[in-house]
Amino acid sequence: MTDVAEAAGISVETLRKIETGRIPTPAFFTVAALCEALNISLDSVADSSSDSTPRQPEADAS
Repeated sequence: MTDVAEAAGISVETLRKIETGRIPTPAFFTVAALCEALNISLDSVADSSSDSTPRQPEADAS
């Protein structure tokens, strides 16, 4: 954990808070830094966190 936090340029405490959900929506730059430190793509993170249920188009208000 210490190595990942250091490579991402964040504190170990911040990483712990992200892992435990105390920071439910980390900043984009934090996520990007963690992806780089862990050698994973932002696309794969976005794909894994997106809603798998297709959204229904909104009804036309006219």
